Amino acid sequence: MKGLKIKNLYIHLILITVSLLSIFPFIWLISTSLKGNSENIFAYPPQIIPSDFTWANYSGVWQRVNFIGYFLNSMIVAGGTVVLNLMLSAMAGYPLARMEFKGKKFTFFAILATIMIPFQAIMLPVYLITLKLHLVDSVNNFAGFIGLIMPFAVSAFGIFLMRQAFLGIPKEMEEAAIVDGCNVWQVFWKVLIPMVKPSLAVLAIFTFIGSWGEFLWPSIVLTKESMYTLPVGVNNLQGMFSSNWRFIAAGSILSTIPILIFFLFMQRYFISGGNEGAVKG
Repeated sequence: MKGLKIKNLYIHLILITVSLLSIFPFIWLISTSLKGNSENIFAYPPQIIPSDFTWANYSGVWQRVNFIGYFLNSMIVAGGTVVLNLMLSAMAGYPLARMEFKGKKFTFFAILATIMIPFQAIMLPVYLITLKLHLVDSVNNFAGFIGLIMPFAVSAFGIFLMRQAFLGIPKEMEEAAIVDGCNVWQVFWKVLIPMVKPSLAVLAIFTFIGSWGEFLWPSIVLTKESMYTLPVGVNNLQGMFSSNWRFIAAGSILSTIPILIFFLFMQRYFISGGNEGAVKG
Protein backbone atom coordinates (compact mmCIF):
# COMPACT_ATOMS: atom_id res chain seq x y z
CA MET A 1 0.00 0.00 0.00
CA LYS A 2 2.85 2.36 0.86
CA GLY A 3 4.57 1.61 -2.44
CA LEU A 4 1.35 2.39 -4.29
CA LYS A 5 1.06 5.76 -2.54
CA ILE A 6 4.66 6.64 -3.44
CA LYS A 7 4.01 5.66 -7.06
CA ASN A 8 0.88 7.84 -7.18
CA LEU A 9 2.87 10.71 -5.64
CA TYR A 10 5.50 10.47 -8.38
CA ILE A 11 2.79 10.35 -11.06
CA HIS A 12 1.09 13.44 -9.65
CA LEU A 13 4.40 15.31 -9.42
CA ILE A 14 5.13 14.52 -13.07
CA LEU A 15 1.65 15.64 -14.12
CA ILE A 16 1.92 18.87 -12.13
CA THR A 17 5.35 19.59 -13.65
CA VAL A 18 4.12 18.99 -17.20
CA SER A 19 1.03 21.16 -16.53
CA LEU A 20 3.17 24.04 -15.25
CA LEU A 21 5.48 23.79 -18.27
CA SER A 22 2.47 23.82 -20.58
CA ILE A 23 0.79 26.81 -18.96
CA PHE A 24 3.96 28.87 -18.43
CA PRO A 25 3.87 30.56 -21.89
CA PHE A 26 0.31 31.71 -21.20
CA ILE A 27 1.32 33.04 -17.77
CA TRP A 28 4.28 34.83 -19.34
CA LEU A 29 1.95 36.36 -21.96
CA ILE A 30 -0.36 37.70 -19.24
CA SER A 31 2.64 39.06 -17.32
CA THR A 32 4.00 40.84 -20.40
CA SER A 33 0.62 42.41 -21.15
CA LEU A 34 0.51 43.94 -17.66
CA LYS A 35 4.02 45.45 -17.64
CA GLY A 36 4.58 49.17 -18.10
CA ASN A 37 7.07 50.83 -20.45
CA SER A 38 9.59 51.34 -17.65
CA GLU A 39 9.95 47.61 -17.09
CA ASN A 40 12.19 45.42 -19.24
CA ILE A 41 10.12 42.49 -20.49
CA PHE A 42 13.28 40.66 -21.63
CA ALA A 43 15.06 40.91 -18.28
CA TYR A 44 16.94 37.88 -17.01
CA PRO A 45 16.03 36.18 -14.79
CA PRO A 46 12.43 36.69 -15.96
CA GLN A 47 10.08 38.49 -13.60
CA ILE A 48 6.58 37.03 -13.63
CA ILE A 49 4.94 39.54 -11.27
CA PRO A 50 5.10 43.01 -12.90
CA SER A 51 6.77 45.71 -10.83
CA ASP A 52 5.22 48.43 -13.01
CA PHE A 53 1.66 47.09 -13.16
CA THR A 54 -0.64 48.74 -15.72
CA TRP A 55 -3.80 48.12 -17.76
CA ALA A 56 -2.75 50.69 -20.36
CA ASN A 57 -1.61 48.02 -22.83
CA TYR A 58 -5.16 46.71 -23.17
CA SER A 59 -6.63 50.16 -23.77
CA GLY A 60 -3.74 50.86 -26.14
CA VAL A 61 -4.68 47.89 -28.30
CA TRP A 62 -8.24 49.19 -28.66
CA GLN A 63 -6.89 52.58 -29.76
CA ARG A 64 -4.16 51.26 -32.05
CA VAL A 65 -6.23 48.83 -34.16
CA ASN A 66 -9.90 48.29 -35.03
CA PHE A 67 -10.25 45.52 -32.46
CA ILE A 68 -14.07 45.44 -32.46
CA GLY A 69 -14.14 45.15 -36.25
CA TYR A 70 -11.59 42.33 -36.22
CA PHE A 71 -13.56 40.61 -33.46
CA LEU A 72 -16.84 40.75 -35.41
CA ASN A 73 -15.13 39.44 -38.55
CA SER A 74 -13.69 36.51 -36.60
CA MET A 75 -17.08 35.78 -35.06
CA ILE A 76 -18.75 35.68 -38.48
CA VAL A 77 -16.06 33.43 -39.96
CA ALA A 78 -15.80 31.10 -36.95
CA GLY A 79 -19.57 30.93 -36.48
CA GLY A 80 -20.20 30.13 -40.14
CA THR A 81 -17.45 27.51 -40.17
CA VAL A 82 -18.84 25.80 -37.05
CA VAL A 83 -22.43 25.72 -38.35
CA LEU A 84 -21.43 24.32 -41.75
CA ASN A 85 -19.12 21.74 -40.17
CA LEU A 86 -21.83 20.47 -37.85
CA MET A 87 -24.40 20.24 -40.64
CA LEU A 88 -22.23 18.77 -43.38
CA SER A 89 -20.25 16.40 -41.15
CA ALA A 90 -23.45 15.00 -39.62
CA MET A 91 -25.11 14.63 -43.03
CA ALA A 92 -22.01 12.88 -44.42
CA GLY A 93 -21.44 10.69 -41.36
CA TYR A 94 -25.02 9.41 -41.20
CA PRO A 95 -25.06 7.47 -44.52
CA LEU A 96 -21.54 6.18 -43.89
CA ALA A 97 -22.74 4.74 -40.57
CA ARG A 98 -26.30 3.61 -41.31
CA MET A 99 -26.87 3.18 -45.05
CA GLU A 100 -25.59 0.51 -47.40
CA PHE A 101 -24.45 1.56 -50.86
CA LYS A 102 -21.86 0.54 -53.41
CA GLY A 103 -18.39 1.91 -52.67
CA LYS A 104 -19.21 2.77 -49.08
CA LYS A 105 -15.92 1.51 -47.61
CA PHE A 106 -13.87 3.04 -50.42
CA THR A 107 -15.57 6.40 -49.89
CA PHE A 108 -14.96 6.29 -46.16
CA PHE A 109 -11.27 5.40 -46.45
CA ALA A 110 -10.80 7.99 -49.21
CA ILE A 111 -12.19 10.63 -46.85
CA LEU A 112 -9.90 9.45 -44.05
CA ALA A 113 -6.90 9.59 -46.41
CA THR A 114 -7.37 13.33 -46.83
CA ILE A 115 -6.41 13.81 -43.18
CA MET A 116 -2.81 13.07 -44.18
CA ILE A 117 -2.80 15.96 -46.69
CA PRO A 118 -1.82 19.26 -45.03
CA PHE A 119 -3.72 22.35 -46.07
CA GLN A 120 -0.48 23.99 -47.22
CA ALA A 121 -0.19 21.33 -49.94
CA ILE A 122 -3.54 22.24 -51.51
CA MET A 123 -3.54 25.94 -50.61
CA LEU A 124 -2.48 27.14 -54.07
CA PRO A 125 -5.24 25.35 -56.04
CA VAL A 126 -7.79 26.36 -53.39
CA TYR A 127 -6.64 29.97 -53.71
CA LEU A 128 -6.94 29.84 -57.51
CA ILE A 129 -10.45 28.37 -57.23
CA THR A 130 -11.38 31.11 -54.77
CA LEU A 131 -10.17 33.75 -57.23
CA LYS A 132 -12.00 32.14 -60.17
CA LEU A 133 -15.24 32.08 -58.19
CA HIS A 134 -14.71 35.72 -57.14
CA LEU A 135 -14.93 34.78 -53.46
CA VAL A 136 -12.51 37.45 -52.29
CA ASP A 137 -13.08 40.64 -50.35
CA SER A 138 -12.09 42.78 -53.34
CA VAL A 139 -15.47 41.84 -54.87
CA ASN A 140 -17.52 42.60 -51.74
CA ASN A 141 -17.47 41.78 -48.04
CA PHE A 142 -20.01 38.96 -48.34
CA ALA A 143 -17.91 37.20 -50.97
CA GLY A 144 -14.86 37.69 -48.75
CA PHE A 145 -16.54 35.91 -45.84
CA ILE A 146 -17.61 33.05 -48.13
CA GLY A 147 -14.04 32.71 -49.37
CA LEU A 148 -12.78 32.49 -45.78
CA ILE A 149 -15.39 29.93 -44.68
CA MET A 150 -15.85 27.53 -47.59
CA PRO A 151 -12.36 25.88 -47.61
CA PHE A 152 -12.99 24.79 -44.00
CA ALA A 153 -16.74 24.11 -44.24
CA VAL A 154 -16.26 20.37 -43.69
CA SER A 155 -13.39 18.17 -42.54
CA ALA A 156 -12.49 14.49 -42.66
CA PHE A 157 -12.09 14.55 -38.88
CA GLY A 158 -15.65 15.83 -38.47
CA ILE A 159 -17.09 13.19 -40.79
CA PHE A 160 -15.18 10.44 -38.98
CA LEU A 161 -16.27 11.72 -35.57
CA MET A 162 -19.94 11.87 -36.53
CA ARG A 163 -19.83 8.46 -38.22
CA GLN A 164 -18.49 6.91 -35.04
CA ALA A 165 -21.15 8.70 -33.00
CA PHE A 166 -23.96 7.37 -35.20
CA LEU A 167 -22.51 3.85 -35.05
CA GLY A 168 -22.82 3.95 -31.27
CA ILE A 169 -26.60 4.41 -31.41
CA PRO A 170 -28.64 1.18 -31.26
CA LYS A 171 -30.47 0.39 -34.50
CA GLU A 172 -33.58 -0.31 -32.47
CA MET A 173 -34.00 3.46 -32.11
CA GLU A 174 -34.31 3.91 -35.87
CA GLU A 175 -36.55 0.89 -36.27
CA ALA A 176 -38.90 2.18 -33.56
CA ALA A 177 -39.03 5.61 -35.22
CA ILE A 178 -39.80 4.07 -38.63
CA VAL A 179 -42.58 1.98 -37.11
CA ASP A 180 -44.02 5.20 -35.68
CA GLY A 181 -44.16 6.63 -39.21
CA CYS A 182 -40.96 8.69 -39.44
CA ASN A 183 -39.19 9.05 -42.77
CA VAL A 184 -35.39 9.02 -43.19
CA TRP A 185 -35.04 12.78 -42.63
CA GLN A 186 -37.19 12.71 -39.51
CA VAL A 187 -35.20 9.78 -38.12
CA PHE A 188 -31.98 11.68 -38.75
CA TRP A 189 -33.12 15.08 -37.45
CA LYS A 190 -35.51 14.22 -34.61
CA VAL A 191 -34.08 10.95 -33.29
CA LEU A 192 -30.37 10.63 -34.03
CA ILE A 193 -29.16 14.24 -33.90
CA PRO A 194 -30.35 14.83 -30.29
CA MET A 195 -28.53 11.64 -29.26
CA VAL A 196 -25.15 12.72 -30.65
CA LYS A 197 -25.03 16.15 -28.98
CA PRO A 198 -21.80 15.33 -27.07
CA SER A 199 -20.03 14.53 -30.35
CA LEU A 200 -21.45 17.67 -31.96
CA ALA A 201 -20.13 19.68 -29.02
CA VAL A 202 -16.66 18.16 -29.42
CA LEU A 203 -16.68 18.94 -33.14
CA ALA A 204 -17.93 22.48 -32.50
CA ILE A 205 -15.15 23.19 -29.99
CA PHE A 206 -12.36 21.87 -32.22
CA THR A 207 -13.75 23.67 -35.26
CA PHE A 208 -14.19 26.96 -33.42
CA ILE A 209 -10.67 26.88 -31.99
CA GLY A 210 -9.16 26.04 -35.37
CA SER A 211 -11.16 28.67 -37.25
CA TRP A 212 -10.66 31.39 -34.62
CA GLY A 213 -6.89 30.96 -34.62
CA GLU A 214 -6.47 30.56 -38.40
CA PHE A 215 -3.87 33.02 -39.66
CA LEU A 216 -2.35 31.71 -42.89
CA TRP A 217 -5.45 31.54 -45.10
CA PRO A 218 -6.96 34.94 -44.09
CA SER A 219 -3.58 36.64 -44.46
CA ILE A 220 -3.38 35.35 -48.05
CA VAL A 221 -6.96 35.91 -49.20
CA LEU A 222 -7.82 39.21 -47.50
CA THR A 223 -6.81 42.48 -49.12
CA LYS A 224 -8.90 45.03 -47.17
CA GLU A 225 -7.96 45.85 -43.59
CA SER A 226 -11.65 46.23 -42.69
CA MET A 227 -12.06 42.50 -43.39
CA TYR A 228 -9.15 41.34 -41.22
CA THR A 229 -9.83 38.67 -38.61
CA LEU A 230 -8.30 38.91 -35.14
CA PRO A 231 -5.09 36.90 -35.80
CA VAL A 232 -4.32 39.01 -38.88
CA GLY A 233 -5.33 42.24 -37.15
CA VAL A 234 -3.23 41.59 -34.05
CA ASN A 235 -0.30 40.83 -36.32
CA ASN A 236 -0.55 44.44 -37.54
CA LEU A 237 0.79 45.49 -34.14
CA GLN A 238 4.14 44.12 -35.25
CA GLY A 239 5.92 46.76 -37.30
CA MET A 240 8.69 46.39 -39.87
CA PHE A 241 11.43 47.87 -37.68
CA SER A 242 9.99 47.70 -34.17
CA SER A 243 7.30 45.85 -32.27
CA ASN A 244 5.37 46.74 -29.15
CA TRP A 245 5.38 43.34 -27.50
CA ARG A 246 3.23 44.62 -24.65
CA PHE A 247 0.43 45.49 -27.08
CA ILE A 248 0.88 42.20 -28.94
CA ALA A 249 0.62 40.28 -25.66
CA ALA A 250 -2.49 42.23 -24.62
CA GLY A 251 -4.11 41.68 -28.02
CA SER A 252 -3.32 37.95 -27.88
CA ILE A 253 -4.90 37.66 -24.42
CA LEU A 254 -8.04 39.48 -25.57
CA SER A 255 -8.32 37.23 -28.62
CA THR A 256 -8.26 34.07 -26.48
CA ILE A 257 -11.18 35.14 -24.27
CA PRO A 258 -13.90 34.09 -26.78
CA ILE A 259 -12.32 30.64 -27.07
CA LEU A 260 -12.42 30.17 -23.29
CA ILE A 261 -16.03 31.36 -23.12
CA PHE A 262 -17.10 29.07 -25.96
CA PHE A 263 -15.36 26.09 -24.37
CA LEU A 264 -16.91 26.73 -20.95
CA PHE A 265 -20.34 27.03 -22.56
CA MET A 266 -20.01 23.79 -24.55
CA GLN A 267 -18.21 21.59 -22.04
CA ARG A 268 -21.43 20.64 -20.20
CA TYR A 269 -22.42 18.54 -23.21
CA PHE A 270 -19.37 16.30 -22.73
CA ILE A 271 -20.85 14.68 -19.65
CA SER A 272 -24.35 14.22 -21.01
CA GLY A 273 -25.30 10.62 -21.74
CA GLY A 274 -26.38 10.40 -25.36
CA ASN A 275 -27.92 6.94 -25.19
CA GLU A 276 -28.68 6.56 -21.49
CA GLY A 277 -31.96 4.77 -21.08
CA ALA A 278 -32.56 4.60 -24.83
CA VAL A 279 -33.05 0.84 -25.01
CA LYS A 280 -34.36 -1.32 -22.23
CA GLY A 281 -33.73 -5.05 -22.36
